[in-house]
Amino acid sequence: MRHRVAGRKLGRKTNHRRAMWRNMTVSLLAHGQITTTIPKAKSLQPFVEKLLTVAKRGDLAARRQAMKMLGQDFVIVRDGDDTEAPRNSYGEIDRKGGRLQGPRILKHLFEEVAPRYSDRNGGCTRIIKLGSHRIGDGADLCVIQLISEDDTGPQVAGQFSRRREKANRRMAFAAQLRKGGKAEAEVAEEPSAPAEEAPPEAAEEQAPEATDTGEATEGEGDKDKQ
Repeated sequence: MRHRVAGRKLGRKTNHRRAMWRNMTVSLLAHGQITTTIPKAKSLQPFVEKLLTVAKRGDLAARRQAMKMLGQDFVIVRDGDDTEAPRNSYGEIDRKGGRLQGPRILKHLFEEVAPRYSDRNGGCTRIIKLGSHRIGDGADLCVIQLISEDDTGPQVAGQFSRRREKANRRMAFAAQLRKGGKAEAEVAEEPSAPAEEAPPEAAEEQAPEATDTGEATEGEGDKDKQ
């Protein structure tokens, strides 16, 4: 039993889970917000909060501790790395260079992100649940973002997804087929109208007439014979 065992395993080993937190943290610091599932966001939030608490100290020991939390592959430039590879403002290098993020993400954390929360004791991130679901397995999606001064909220509108568009078209087509199948079933279940039969009074009226005609025919035949 999981007595006093905190945290979520997320179906991963310890090293895999920590590597996932590091990757998501770097993306969160670089872009300000990321879209992920609710369990991942809730497990990532304490990791990011602790990192920001360390970064607010701003000294050399804090930088070394942040480097340890993010992993040396992200923030240390080793000998032999391709320093001439193209990189963005956060030090990103293509996979051929062997490094995804350079030391600029650490500089961005200590010089731009952490000072914004110097007067805040925790609560630097927030999770906003979205009304959409992941296409593959239907998992609930959310946005985890760094709280900003302008407080504009998550920027999730206007994102075009061809995969989402295809899924919506498939769902609409399936709903149309279901409606058509129900209509056909209703038509098949309707009983066919019975054939019109003559009322019993009309049948009784026609029977005596036929009898009278038969009797008259027989009488005429007897007269002819005589």
